[in-house]
This record gives sequence, C-alpha cells and structure tokens, in this order.
Amino acid sequence: MGFWKWLYPGMGVKRWLLLVVLGVLMFSGGAVLLADVHSVALLRILLAGWFYRLTGLIPSELVNWVAIGCILLGTFFICFGIRQTINSLLSVFMPRPTPSLVDLVYSKRQLGRGPKIVAFGGGTGLSTLLRGLKEFSGNVTAVVTVADDGGSSGRLRSQLGIPAPGDIRNTLVALADTEPLMEKLFQYRFAEGEELKGHSFGNLFIAAMTEILGDFQEAVRQSSRVLFIRGQVLPSTLESVVLRASYHDGSTMTGESKIPSPGKRIERLYLDPPSPPAVKEALDAIAEADIIVLGPGSLYTSVMPNLLVAGVVDALRASTAVRIYVCNVMTQPGETDGYTAADHLQAVLDHAGADIVDYVLVNSQRAPARLIKRYREEGAHQVQIDGPRLHSMGVQVVKRALMEESDLARHDPRKLAQAVIEIWLHHRGNNQRSLVAGIE
Repeated sequence: MGFWKWLYPGMGVKRWLLLVVLGVLMFSGGAVLLADVHSVALLRILLAGWFYRLTGLIPSELVNWVAIGCILLGTFFICFGIRQTINSLLSVFMPRPTPSLVDLVYSKRQLGRGPKIVAFGGGTGLSTLLRGLKEFSGNVTAVVTVADDGGSSGRLRSQLGIPAPGDIRNTLVALADTEPLMEKLFQYRFAEGEELKGHSFGNLFIAAMTEILGDFQEAVRQSSRVLFIRGQVLPSTLESVVLRASYHDGSTMTGESKIPSPGKRIERLYLDPPSPPAVKEALDAIAEADIIVLGPGSLYTSVMPNLLVAGVVDALRASTAVRIYVCNVMTQPGETDGYTAADHLQAVLDHAGADIVDYVLVNSQRAPARLIKRYREEGAHQVQIDGPRLHSMGVQVVKRALMEESDLARHDPRKLAQAVIEIWLHHRGNNQRSLVAGIE
C-alpha cells in the first residue's frame, strides 16, 4: 500500500518517475534495434520502407541512427528523471534549498575527508576559529568549557543545576550549517520580562532539552542536529564546576565572571571540585586527532579551564597530532594585562606542564591606529611577539597576518583556519615552501 502513495496527487515525483520509465523503454528499444535481433527485423524493414516513400532515398544506415538516437535520448531521460526525483525529495527533507545536488554531495564528501581537528576553548575566540575550520573539514570536535557562571548561563546553572550552556550555544551556532534565521533565533536574547530578561533563546533551548532527555551531553547532541552542525560539540566535563583563581598578592576569587581583576596578576587556576572527569568522547577525539588547537580566547577563563579536567593533559601529551596554541590578538583587561605571546604560552605550560604544544601561531599584523587608541582606552594592548623567548620554550613560532578588517581587533576566521591547515601540512612534511613562509 505504501508504494502506491508515491502516485498520490501533489507528491512531486510521478512526472519524473514516468520520465525515467520512458527513458528505460527508449533505451531498451534502441539497444534491441542496434543489436539487429531477428524478432525486430520486420520493424527495421518497415522503418526503411517508410523513409524511402517519404524521401525517395535508400536508408542504408537509418535504423542504426534511429537506434543510437533512442539510446542517447533514453539515457538523458533516465538521468534527468532520477536527478529531478532526488531533488524533489531533498526539497522536503533539507532545511533550506540546496544549490545543487552535485554541490551538496561534493561538499559533504570533500569535508568528510578533511583532517580530524579538536579545538579547545570557549567564548568568541573559539567561535571565530570554528567558523573558519568548518570550511576546511567536516571532522571538527569542539571541546568547550562549562565553568561560566555569569549572565544567562549562571542563572540557569544555579536554578537548574546544569553545566553552563552559554559557550556551548555559541559553539553550536559557529559550526551551524543552517538558515541564518535559525542562528539568529539561538542567539536571540530577551530584553523584556522579569524572568526572561537577559536569557538567550539558545540557552533556554539547551536547558529544556536537558530536562526532557535527562542528560546534558545528549541535549547538546540533539541541539547539534537541529542546527545541522559540521562536526560535534562536547563539554569538557559534565560536572557543574566552579572556577577559582589565586593572585600574586595572595588573594583569591571564586567564579569565572569575577576572576578578571584589573591591577591583579593571576598566579593559579583551580576547579571545584578538583580534577572533574572528562567526557570520554572528548578524550577519544584527542586520541584520534590530526590537529589539536588551543585558543584563541580568554586565556584563564575560556582556554585553561579545559586543561584542569582530569585526563585532558595526559591525552594531549600522548597525542600524535600537531598541537597548536593560537595566541590572542589583544591582551584582556584584568586577565592578561601586559602579557606578551610568551607570557600567554608560559601560563599554559605552568598549568599543564611541558610537551603539549608544538607550534605557537601569532598575529604579525599591526592593528590600525584608531583601533589601538580605542582599545588602549579600555585597558587592552596588542600582544607583542617575543620570538627568542618563545623559541627557548621549545616551540616553533608561526607568524601570520591574521586580523579581520573590521571595527574590532580580532582574528579573521578564514585566515586563522588556513594558517592552522598550513601548519598541519608543514608538520606532515607535505608542504610547499610558499605555504609555510613565516614558520621559524
């Protein structure tokens, strides 16, 4: 009974299926004529007689040409009918019209053959990186911190007892391959309502999915399906962790949102509870990775919390992947005041130990004077590259012009992703000299 439903009015496939059937009949008829089968000898004679009466010419090769024409036209009808049938079905199942079937298949196949990439971080830095990486590979795993305790995420954590969804939401949107409207919906933040004000729709969606499914990680996985993301997003841990910091002056602070403190230099970070267990899929992704990227993003509140999760540093140290630390373009007030590129890396090594970074990727492009002035007024400065000190730390330094041309001093997603891929190619030994200029 189910088969006959395809013939119902409005299904949009009957005409194309009939075209395929017609093509099969024409192809079969042409093949039989061309084969000069005895059973169609009379048909060949009739065709020749008809042509002679019409033109007065003796058709020595007419039947063969008719047969070839039937085969070619039948082949075209078959291919075109199948193509239109598939497009008709795709228009129902896909969330938006695809450019073309061949483009869709080519894109998916090519991205599926891309390198396996694991990116650590959170916030806008990680999102920027992922927007670029998803154009080079469909095998991207984002491992995201869940220590955020401010804003909408903090309220949901305290009220529902779930890991912070905010950085997860931003990462999902960055990897999304869906309609812009869906992205805007997930990022929409309510401006009115006593209880809703300040909440983003995406955070509420993930929280609701967690309540329905009873599992935060599964909620993230199902949210990924809604947004048709390229790759996967994983929390570094499922524990509801709290970030703590101690400063050089001996004082301490609890809570990610409170840690940045102008005039104080962070000495050490801690998680509470200490050494929470890592998500197994995250450790598996590290073990299978071709490329591992730390940063960019807030050094102490986005990148480093992931390194305090049990098992992550050991997995990084054991990995055979190329391990890249991406240094920020600008310092962050209250967190990395006065830091050079080497200071950023040293902080990572102080918390995680040696042998977890092979390359440091730094921006060599000078920000426009107007941006430098504006950021200086906010307490931020462009990160300086102290190459000799970086080299003394046992890493290779890669300098690139990575800034986006905008009103913000930040990385350009495509330039950043391309630099990461070039480092990987260089590390594999398959590089061309032009690709790796700037690697020291």
